[in-house]
Amino acid sequence: MEEPYNKELLNIGQKILKILEELSKFLIIELKCARLLLKESGQKNLRINRNNKRFIYLISPKYIKNNDFYSKLKQVLSSNKVNFFQLRLKKEKRKKKIIIAKKIKKICKKYKVKFLVNDDPIFAKKINADGCHLGQKDMNILKARKILKNKIIGITCHNSINLAKKAIFDGANYLAFGAFYSSKTKKVRYKARLRVLSLAKEITNTPVVAIGGIKDTNYKKLLLNKANFLAISDYIWNNKKLNPREAVNKLV
Repeated sequence: MEEPYNKELLNIGQKILKILEELSKFLIIELKCARLLLKESGQKNLRINRNNKRFIYLISPKYIKNNDFYSKLKQVLSSNKVNFFQLRLKKEKRKKKIIIAKKIKKICKKYKVKFLVNDDPIFAKKINADGCHLGQKDMNILKARKILKNKIIGITCHNSINLAKKAIFDGANYLAFGAFYSSKTKKVRYKARLRVLSLAKEITNTPVVAIGGIKDTNYKKLLLNKANFLAISDYIWNNKKLNPREAVNKLV
């Protein structure tokens, strides 16, 4: 003999089942929407990088020997693809370096390019540069900030998210990762993987600069992996096939 069932409990159970069925529909829709949003977000990031026409962080050649350099610099900056210019003359005498810096600063101002100095916050302040780039062995960023106040300070992070986190905490204006490819400009001591760019973007909105052996055949990979700017030197200044204007025009 079957046990009598409680109609009231049965009705409650059916209502609960109906509610669960409706909720499952919403959960499926929500999951689909989440996937679409993730896809759209990725496409948006890609569009941002593609639309950033001024994605070049131009670094000077090791030596600036004559006035021919300045006319070439004007040609490159007139492409409207350069956002930053970094003066990197490690072996130049200070007096001559000041003369060179003043000339370049004037050109950068004309083309609305931020003029930065490599390694030396005191020199950057002396010539009133827009900022300074610091390596891990250079002056501490906190000390540099006291000298440069609200000027731009970028930090080399090699291939390390831990170094990036510290730089972010210390108030860096941009993070530089690399080298991604072999470079003639600087001996590669730290090799960086493309993955570090997207990892950095997951923890911060601080702009990311990719460094090392960047040229027309590999630069797109870095932009696709969310680099905001590409630090380029040798490809522009020491290209055996293209002059500086032609070289920069190939970066589209």
